[in-house]
Amino acid sequence: MMKGIAEFEAAVAAANLPGVVALITDSKETRYVRAFGMADAVNNVPMREDSLFQIASMTKALTSTAVLQLVERGKLDLDAPIGTLLPELASPQVLDGFDADGAPILRPARSAVTLRHLLLHTSGCAYTFMNADLLRHAMASGKMAAGKRASLDLPLMFDPGTDWQYGTGIDWAGLAVEAATGISLGEWFEREITGPLGMTQTAFRAAWDAAEPQVHVREAEGGFKTQAMVLGGGEYHNGGGGLSSTAGDYARFMRMILRGGELDGVRVLSPEMAGLAIEDALPLHLSAGEMTTAIPSFATAFNPLPGQRGGWTLGGFLVNTETGPAGRSPGSLHWAGIFNCYYWIDTDRDLAGVILAQIAPFADTGVLGTFAALEQMACANA
Repeated sequence: MMKGIAEFEAAVAAANLPGVVALITDSKETRYVRAFGMADAVNNVPMREDSLFQIASMTKALTSTAVLQLVERGKLDLDAPIGTLLPELASPQVLDGFDADGAPILRPARSAVTLRHLLLHTSGCAYTFMNADLLRHAMASGKMAAGKRASLDLPLMFDPGTDWQYGTGIDWAGLAVEAATGISLGEWFEREITGPLGMTQTAFRAAWDAAEPQVHVREAEGGFKTQAMVLGGGEYHNGGGGLSSTAGDYARFMRMILRGGELDGVRVLSPEMAGLAIEDALPLHLSAGEMTTAIPSFATAFNPLPGQRGGWTLGGFLVNTETGPAGRSPGSLHWAGIFNCYYWIDTDRDLAGVILAQIAPFADTGVLGTFAALEQMACANA
């Protein structure tokens, strides 16, 4: 029996969430899992432990894993100009603001974009919902259509390699996987990652069943409404945020990382690539993790590592370089999904956890408090 279950479940109750699934695992097995509340709080659809969630940017770790598989096989090169494989990135432009008439000021990038830049979020590719200048440009140029491949065709916000900004780099990395393999990203996942790992519920889905968790928005009087939003059904397989999955499926992926690239006798990453996947590869003068907002109704500003430098790995993970706010070891891996899904992987303690919710905007204080309580419970039982 784990210590602190009552305290954790009290934290869930106090957070006023429509519904959530929480899970803790080590490298061998699930140690705790429970579903709370409603998948649809408006229509009283109960949450299940195997409910499907739009995990959004938790997709990035799988796409990064696919890239590392192809690097190992000699199909992709981390440091070659990616424009030879993706012509759209062969001659990128940098947005340097706007002139007095409101026209964008664009100039050629001073260096080439590489796959390493894309994986580390140092390419200059940004998200419109986080960057006001890019949002302004995208709206003026008609490239705000969600799920459209053309929505990626935007200028860089800085010269590749000179800064860190969270963005669409791993969407582009997913397109590089497709260009190198000749198959869709979803097919590669099924053949090389989700299939071998037994992640049978993890996929790009164009439609969303009413029995599965809906995206909720808090109302002023304390209740919830729902809004229709499906991230996995666009024109392309969005390697930056298009997957849906379950807590149990994602736990299998996290166990693979804890076990150095292998699970149940199936090796997904070589020991060398598994090491690269978890090592901070961000230049030391840069810090990762802090996110601004240009659309607060979708994502509020958020700093997951206040007061410390954040690293980033080629495997798609944020790294805390000091002890984490809720107790995770230095060097732990973590990230999130836009509808308030969060996970961490503490390789030193052989522990990982995930909390899945569907609520907007991102960085909901109730879910964040529940996530911290889950991590504290896990650390107390390490």
